[in-house]
Amino acid sequence: MSWTLYGRQLTSRFLLGTAGYPSPEILRRAVLASGAQVLTVGLKRTLAAAGDNGFVAAIRETLRETGGHLLPNTAGCRTAQEAVTLAHMARELYDTPWVKLEVVGDEHTLQPDPWELVTAAEQLVKDGFEVFPYCTDDLVTCRRLLDAGCQVLMPWGAPIGSGQGLLNPFALRTLRERLPGVPLIVDAGIGAPSHAAQAMELGLDGVLLNSAIAQAGDPIRMAAAFGQSIAAGRTGFEAGVMSKQDMAVASTPVGGRPFLIP
Repeated sequence: MSWTLYGRQLTSRFLLGTAGYPSPEILRRAVLASGAQVLTVGLKRTLAAAGDNGFVAAIRETLRETGGHLLPNTAGCRTAQEAVTLAHMARELYDTPWVKLEVVGDEHTLQPDPWELVTAAEQLVKDGFEVFPYCTDDLVTCRRLLDAGCQVLMPWGAPIGSGQGLLNPFALRTLRERLPGVPLIVDAGIGAPSHAAQAMELGLDGVLLNSAIAQAGDPIRMAAAFGQSIAAGRTGFEAGVMSKQDMAVASTPVGGRPFLIP
C-alpha cells in the first residue's frame, strides 16, 4: 500500500479534510480511526482561528500524535493571484512547501477555473511549492497542469460536498490510462465508502474527502469505514478486478456431457 507524494512515503491512501466536525475531540478520534496521514486545512479558516474553539490546535496535536503531514489549501480563492498570495501565507505559517491549490470559477458548482488554476500552478511551482491542484476530470487541463510542473493531480468525482460519488467514471478511467505513473487523488463529491472503493478499483491512487465523515451521524465509525473501503479498493485493483462481460459466462463450464467426480 505504500506510495510517494513529492518524495514523502505514505502507507495510507486516505487524505482527510478537517472542516465541519462537531468538536475538536471528534475530529481527533476520526483522524485516528481513518488511518489518514495527510490532513488538509484552509488558511482562511486558520486566520479566523480566534473563533474556531480549538480546532486548529486539535489538528496540530493530531499531526504530532500520528506523524502525519499537513496540506494547506487555498479554498475560497477566485483568482490565480489570490491563490498565490494565500499559498505564500500558508507556507510562512505552516512551514511546508505543500499546497492544495483551489481556484473556483463557478459559484453554483464550485467547479475549478482551468485557466486561473494553470496560471496559479505555474507561478507556485516557480516559487518552490509542491502543488496539489484540485481540478476537473478533463484530460487536457490535467496535462496542462503537469506541464506547469505539478507532480500530483486531484480530479473531482462530483461537485464539492454533493455526495454524488463518481459522476464520470469513464473520464477518471481515461485519466488513469493516459497519465500512467501520475498520482491521481479523487477529491470532492465522495459520499459513501462504496464511492471511495470504486475510485480505488479504477486504479486511482488516493481519495480526499471531508463532508461525508464530518456530517455523518457517527463521524468516527464513518472514518473507519472509509479507511477500510479505500484499502479494500486498492487491494482489489492490485489483485485484478474481473472485466465486465456482455453475456453470462458460466463459472463451472462443462463439455456437453455428464460426468462424475470421484
